[in-house]
Amino acid sequence: MAEKIDSRAVGLDVGLAFIRWLTGAENLHYGFWTGLDVTAGNLKAAQEAYTAKLFGYLPEGRLRILDIGGGAGETARKLIDLGHEVQIVVPSAFLAQRCRKNAPGAVVHECTFEDFTGTGPFDLCLFSESFQYIPLAESLPKCAALLAPGGQVLVADCFRTEAYKGRQAHGPQPGGGHPLAAFRKALNRSAFRVAAEEDITDAVAPSIDLEQQLFNVIGHAVTRVSDEIRAKKPAAHWTLGRFIGLFLSKKRRANLMRRLTGTDRNAQAFRRFNRYLILRLEQTA
Repeated sequence: MAEKIDSRAVGLDVGLAFIRWLTGAENLHYGFWTGLDVTAGNLKAAQEAYTAKLFGYLPEGRLRILDIGGGAGETARKLIDLGHEVQIVVPSAFLAQRCRKNAPGAVVHECTFEDFTGTGPFDLCLFSESFQYIPLAESLPKCAALLAPGGQVLVADCFRTEAYKGRQAHGPQPGGGHPLAAFRKALNRSAFRVAAEEDITDAVAPSIDLEQQLFNVIGHAVTRVSDEIRAKKPAAHWTLGRFIGLFLSKKRRANLMRRLTGTDRNAQAFRRFNRYLILRLEQTA
């Protein structure tokens, strides 16, 4: 039997190659756009500003950090350069490979946080745009078990507002994450309390506009080429359509073209349906 194509790994590889070409790094997170024009040329500066904002919430001293959902390892590398000891938990084999390349000083665990069997203790559990992928019933309780006395949790991520009533009501919308109200309830039941909190929704929202502009450029190219082939080589266009149909259903093709040519995924929608928060949590006992 033919081996199944790992479309996620392929997509990550292509995406990281593009980001690396554009910025010289493999950051997978939003940018912090305060004071910057929203252009592709400023993406590197915006992502660096985001990291600076995030690191401003680190506790003092040399830390033992568990970077949960560590992306391609860029954040871990910067933390190591600051003198911290870092372990990374990342479920993707492809991203684990990139972490080992980009942050050779880190210990990389190729697994989900739920399946992580390390014992620490750690001074900080870091969730940089990864908190939303872990069930609320597991994230904070497991952090409490992994942290040393006085250890803290740092979360930077999207949370859904009460305005978001689900995909059926609003269709695909930018952002994501746990409902903010549900997170507050889980936090109240946990061993943590909020030591510091900042809403940076307005500062990161322009990342959605920049992303959509990129997709629209690709969509324009695809549409332009398709129209030209249809007009001058109709038989070839029909054959190409049949070939694409072997891999993508009609519904998926329609969704892809809506993604490439639409404009409804934008910063305004992001602000309506999300709150992007930085939260530093400390243990209550």
